[in-house]
Order: sequence, then C-alpha cells, then structure tokens
Amino acid sequence: MATPPDDNAEALFERALKLAEKHMDSALTEAGSLAPYVAVAMIEASVNRGVEVAGHADISDMLRDLAAQIEEDMDSAGGDDEDDDGEEDDDK
Repeated sequence: MATPPDDNAEALFERALKLAEKHMDSALTEAGSLAPYVAVAMIEASVNRGVEVAGHADISDMLRDLAAQIEEDMDSAGGDDEDDDGEEDDDK
C-alpha cells in the first residue's frame, strides 16, 4: 500500500473514517435487532479486507494502536464498562 505524506495521512484517514461511519450507521439501521452482531461482523470483514489490501503487518500495527487507544479511553473514563451480562470484565 502506498503511504501518503504524513501531513496528508491524518486528513485522509479522517475522511475515510467519516465515510466508514456513514456506512456503519446505514448498516446498523438496516440490521435492526441484529445491530450488535453486524457491528462486530463489520469489524471482522474490515480486518480481513484490510489484510488483503495493506498486508498483515500494517493491519496488526493499526489494530495494536487502536487497542491501545481503547484501553486509554477506558482508563480515562474510569474503566467501568460492563459486558452484556452485567458483569465487569475481569481481563483487565
């Protein structure tokens, strides 16, 4: 995958994110009660397609960065997210 200059990379990513969010909103609306499953399925489909386009190493790096951001957000929010069954996540 060709890497754009760093000054444009963030702007390009923001444009791509807005487009992805638009399609995610549409898919979740269409999914109705399946929305939680569709959201997770879209993550898997996106990762699989990303690997085809960008390669395993790039996608692995991006996912590690994303996981770190999620952990940081949880820590700053108090980390009190609960699983669907109402129990706190003990994996922390």
